Amino acid sequence: MKISDEQRVQLHEFNNLTKTLSFNMYDICYTRTKEEREAYIAYIDEQYNSERLTKILSTVSEIIGAHVLNIAKQDYVPQGASVTVLISEGPVVEVPNESLAESPGPLPDNVVIQLDKSHITVHTYPEYDPNEGISTFRADIDVSTCGEISPLKALNYLIHSFDTDIMTIDYRVRGFTRDINGQKLFIDHDISSIQNYIPDNVLEQFHMIDVNVYQEHIFHTKCKLKEFDLNNYLFGYTKEALSPQEQKEITERLKTEMDEIFYGKNIV
Repeated sequence: MKISDEQRVQLHEFNNLTKTLSFNMYDICYTRTKEEREAYIAYIDEQYNSERLTKILSTVSEIIGAHVLNIAKQDYVPQGASVTVLISEGPVVEVPNESLAESPGPLPDNVVIQLDKSHITVHTYPEYDPNEGISTFRADIDVSTCGEISPLKALNYLIHSFDTDIMTIDYRVRGFTRDINGQKLFIDHDISSIQNYIPDNVLEQFHMIDVNVYQEHIFHTKCKLKEFDLNNYLFGYTKEALSPQEQKEITERLKTEMDEIFYGKNIV
C-alpha cells in the first residue's frame, strides 16, 4: 500500500492523540464440586500468573515499537494477578506502510514506530457462581499509546495469547494533535470496524456485534464462540462421565452463562 500525501499528514510537533485498546476475554468452565472449582482456579492462576502476563505485555510492547521503562507486577491472594508496563518512545525508523491500513497486526513481529507517554496494563479476575457450578476467568488488558501506530495492531497477538470463549473489544481515540498549519486533527487514520483488525480465520469462529459511534471515535465489538463442545468446558473429565440428562443440564447452564456475559444482562 502506497501512502498518499493526504494520508501522511505533516504534524506541527509530536502526535498527541491518545489511542486506547481495551481487550476483555472470558474463559468459562463447569466445576461440579468445590474441589474441582479450586483446582480450576489454581490452574488459571498458574497459567496466567504475573510472570506469563509480563511476557505477553512485553511482546505487545515489541509489536507497537515501544521501550519498556518500568514493570510493576503482582500475584494476589487468594487469586488473580496484575501487571502494569510503562512504555516510552521507541527507536524512530521509516514508518511501515501497513500502519495506516485496517488489517490484523503481526503475530508477533517487530513494528518499530514513534511512541511516547504510553502504558499497558492487565488485570485478571477468576471467579465462580456459588449456586450453578460455573467458574469464570476474565482478563482485562488496556493498551494506550501516543504516536502514529494504533494499538489495534496488537489485537491479533492478544487474541492468540488467551483461550477465549467471549471477547469484548473497545477502541477509542481521545484528544487532538495539530498539523503544521495549526489545524486540529481528532483522528489520524481511517477505521470502520474493529473487525477489520481480526484475521478471517478468527472472525469465522465467532458471532459478532458491532456498536460504533464514528463521530466520537468510539468503536466496540463483542465476540462469542459459535461452536459449542461440552468437553471444552469440563475440568478434569469428559462428557462421557455424565448421564445424558446431566449433559443437557450443564450445557444449558453454560450457554446461559455465555449469553448473559455476551449480552450484558441476566437471563431468567
